[in-house]
Amino acid sequence: MSGSDSAALREEICRVGQSLFARGYVHATAGNISVRLDDGGFLITPTDACLGFLDPARLAQVDAGGRQVAGDRASKTLALHRRIYDSATRFDAQTRCVIHTHSTHCVALTLQAPSAPGDDRELLPALTPYFVMKVGHVPVIPYHRPGASEAAEQVAATIVRYGERGTPIHAVMLERLGPNVWHDTPAAAMATLEELEETARLHYLDGGRAAPLGADRIDELRTTFGARW
Repeated sequence: MSGSDSAALREEICRVGQSLFARGYVHATAGNISVRLDDGGFLITPTDACLGFLDPARLAQVDAGGRQVAGDRASKTLALHRRIYDSATRFDAQTRCVIHTHSTHCVALTLQAPSAPGDDRELLPALTPYFVMKVGHVPVIPYHRPGASEAAEQVAATIVRYGERGTPIHAVMLERLGPNVWHDTPAAAMATLEELEETARLHYLDGGRAAPLGADRIDELRTTFGARW
């Protein structure tokens, strides 16, 4: 990766962070963004940084072994991000960005009916065609404290479980904390996050009364648009 490529990635991370902050998808110092580099290392937002006011030069840079080589101290969620990359690239080799937020309506839905250990609960049913096409299944990971290694391992196992049954996922929901989404670029990951939060808002405002799309309609989305549901 050239110096100009690195500079562009740093600017893009900051642009995405500022956009999410300005529109209320993140608040205070909640949330983080990482990008996987060509050499196997990562750029990631610093710990306790506000995504609305990131400095490109101060983003943490970490090598392929997880050792920090530049910038401010990396977010404590680095271990979780690395496990997501390790697992997701088995099914989507171009996975290059992970975004974590504390998006309000996503979190609110997990407060209504907390998961039990081992529960295979998903955050949302197939409510809209764009949720099915752009987001897909969103498994809920039962609560663990922020940064807990158990959460990282459970996320990785969930990604593999869904991928091996032919429905690779782009998001998981950490109960009481927020979603983690991943995609091939920061812009694509942000779009996935936006669609997820807006669908959660619809579901919350509707009180969960709307019926999900039927199997025939989902099959039509698979056939026409390649939806992975």
